[in-house]
Amino acid sequence: MKHLKLSGLEALVITPESNFINIGERTNVAGSKKFLRLIKEGKYTEALDIARDQVEGGAQVLDVNMDDGLLDGKMAMVHFLNLIAAEPDIARIPIMVDSSKWEILEAGLQVLQGKAIVNSISLKEGEETFIRQAKLVKRYGAAVIVMAFDEKGQADNYERRLEIVKRSYDILVNVVKFKPTDIIFDLNIFPVATGLEEHRRNALDFFEATKWVKENYPQVGVSGGVSNVSFSFRGNDTVREAMHSVFLYHAIKVGMNMGIVNPALLIVYDEIPKDLLQLIEDVMLDRDEEATEKLIEYAEQNKAVKKDKTEELAWRNLPLQDRINYALVNGIDKFVEEDAEEARLQSKRPLEVIEIYLMTGMNLVGDLFGSGKMFLPQVVKSARVMKKAVAYLQPYIEQEKDSTRPSAGKVLMATVKGDVHDIGKNIVSVVLACNNYEIIDLGIMVPAEKILETAIAENADVIGLSGLITPSLDEMVHVAAEMQHRGLNIPLLIGGATTSKVHTAVKIDAQYQNTVIHVNDASRAVNVVSSILSQDRKTEYGREVKEENERIRHNYLNHNVQKDYLSITDARTNKLQLTFDTATVTVPHTLGVKVSEELPLEELKAYIDWSPFFRSWDLHGKFPDILTDKVVGTQATALFKDAQEMLQDIIDRKLLTAKAVWGIFPANRIQDDDIEVQDPETKEPLATFYTLRQQTKKAAGIPNIALSDFVAPKESGIQDYVGCFCVTAGFGTDVLSAQYEAQHDDYNSIMVKALADRLAEAYAEYLHTKVRKEDWGYAATESLTNEDLIKERYKGIRPAPGYPACPDHLEKETIWQLLQVEERIGVSLTESLAMWPAASVSGYYFAHEGSKYFGLGRIKEDQLADFASRKNIELSKAKKWLGPNLAD
Repeated sequence: MKHLKLSGLEALVITPESNFINIGERTNVAGSKKFLRLIKEGKYTEALDIARDQVEGGAQVLDVNMDDGLLDGKMAMVHFLNLIAAEPDIARIPIMVDSSKWEILEAGLQVLQGKAIVNSISLKEGEETFIRQAKLVKRYGAAVIVMAFDEKGQADNYERRLEIVKRSYDILVNVVKFKPTDIIFDLNIFPVATGLEEHRRNALDFFEATKWVKENYPQVGVSGGVSNVSFSFRGNDTVREAMHSVFLYHAIKVGMNMGIVNPALLIVYDEIPKDLLQLIEDVMLDRDEEATEKLIEYAEQNKAVKKDKTEELAWRNLPLQDRINYALVNGIDKFVEEDAEEARLQSKRPLEVIEIYLMTGMNLVGDLFGSGKMFLPQVVKSARVMKKAVAYLQPYIEQEKDSTRPSAGKVLMATVKGDVHDIGKNIVSVVLACNNYEIIDLGIMVPAEKILETAIAENADVIGLSGLITPSLDEMVHVAAEMQHRGLNIPLLIGGATTSKVHTAVKIDAQYQNTVIHVNDASRAVNVVSSILSQDRKTEYGREVKEENERIRHNYLNHNVQKDYLSITDARTNKLQLTFDTATVTVPHTLGVKVSEELPLEELKAYIDWSPFFRSWDLHGKFPDILTDKVVGTQATALFKDAQEMLQDIIDRKLLTAKAVWGIFPANRIQDDDIEVQDPETKEPLATFYTLRQQTKKAAGIPNIALSDFVAPKESGIQDYVGCFCVTAGFGTDVLSAQYEAQHDDYNSIMVKALADRLAEAYAEYLHTKVRKEDWGYAATESLTNEDLIKERYKGIRPAPGYPACPDHLEKETIWQLLQVEERIGVSLTESLAMWPAASVSGYYFAHEGSKYFGLGRIKEDQLADFASRKNIELSKAKKWLGPNLAD
């Protein structure tokens, strides 16, 4: 049988007897902060010492990666590999040249001696690119790692892994004529024990796919980054080391023969404590439905936790019902199982503990919340206690085959198709659940068909739709129309940041004969739902809501008839007239695209705007004044303390990852409303940003503005510039949130997402400051406080697609193509052009001192048609995306 042969100065033949080939990754700028710092500082000699330590530590292949936004990756790769070649003690082992950029991979291959490994190629960009790159790898005489990734995305289950492997293997072997022995498949190692049902088979699918690959293509190799599997337990090295060892034990048995793993984060398989070994194997092999919760509980019990103060325990001497009430009102879950057990022993049936003891406490919570004596964060903490009590009682209830818990009604909740934002929806769900409503949460990006089919199958009493981005408004209209088409008779709740009472009445209510009501905050949800479902009130309440919607719709339509608009031609004649010369146009210090793979979160703390954080918890006021507010100050202070503690924990344990990609390009205004973006070197057109112009008739002397007005026209002969960006702090959010949900902890699950949103916005502010002062340099001497930044007292602007100045979400696609956002930092766009992860921000940079934020307002059909023609899209498509801005 033929085997994979690699070489540096010495040969490495990988046979079945070779066991596992460990790839050293400390010479990867993404894997070692020290190595990154040394390369950035030009200390290549010291960087070589890290490579030497890897070889001496037992690495059999050396991974070299120079992908960092502040590095010239190609130059750094070539220089470092040339230095390695002069060090025989390092150069004796094969090199894995590693990059997400083909030009860096090829530059590395051109200077390497021996037979290397290329990491990596995939079908992500289609077969043509895949074949071209594979042929070049073959020409350079290297082996290749092939990612289980195609045009649809990463393979995340057994079937998708096999689908991509079969296709890749067929192309490589039969088209490119690649040797099977020179193919190494990376089958994607994903985190386990995340708390998400769809992740339960992450490890098992990898094992089974590896086994299939080795049985069907015995000459290929299988590799992967092992540390990914334990991502959920970052900060707990005891559990992580054991997870790595267990994963490798099973993966190697089925054929995985190489991978990236830090030997320092391994423990001998036989030395893993037996109880921990069983828990981890139950997770890895999906042997126990409660495996994740058990492992999380073990991890919590086996880490040092410092207590700041002794808990006040006098309330523990109260009677049982008073203790339960106290725990629920104060959100204390420490004694919940103890009290639930005592209540169970005093009850005829375990269900009575819920019906009597717990619901008595939750009714008290509901009364306090409804009277304004408790606030939303406290209610969410109460829900955590309730959920943990119910989880404890569930096995006893099931033993009696009496799992039917009487509820006030069944509410189906969903974030509509294309939208990924769910904080508000989750808060409303918690509040309703606290008031004894059964919640069916379908999650995010839910198609209309699934919403309606589930509502019918579950016999839902109410449907709640949520969305943040403007395309979600049309999707909600579609859901309402489908409900009417199917003849449903289920009340419909509408909520989310982009929604409004007017839009609900004008667009959604008009499509559906039953009750449609806008719920603008969580505090109203209980009263609305109870009124909708009340046997005594529902008919009258439904009639009142319908009449109110009809009144709003009538007033809106009649009011809009009175507005005057200019034709698009006249609006352009009345454009904003700015001066463009050497005094107003600053030549940027740096042109082109930059990437930051992981900014320390500590850097962002000073840039956080806390006021929106409190609003997301239904506490309204300006920070820091809200902390001393007479009404909500006490709860705001408690919430802020919890947020600060979690934020510091996230920072210390690196639980979230902040990434950014940004670029500054030569640019000029063309055709009045468009911005031509040019190549920094050749000045050839790279892309076009299509902007929209205000069309409402203005008072004398007031212009009709478009974003293009802030850029010098091409015919002026003056070279101007424009920038764009995408930042995220969302990687890791779902895993962390799911861990809390698995512990029935909605409070911290919501807190994580709220903090991730704040960090993403802070990153946008941080990066804009950096661009103004350094990369572009037009405000090099700027000295602003965070309060100044919040009040937008800086020069220049950073408007975002989907917001008032540029409501067209389609422009995100141009930013994504220009910056290669998904390829460089992993932030993707949904079909409705929402960003994923949700805690992400994108936009443009304009530098002219006359640039300012503005609202587009309504536009007329003539501009819509003109826009569609310029953008070369169907008019129907333009109308779909700009419908909310189209004047009636």
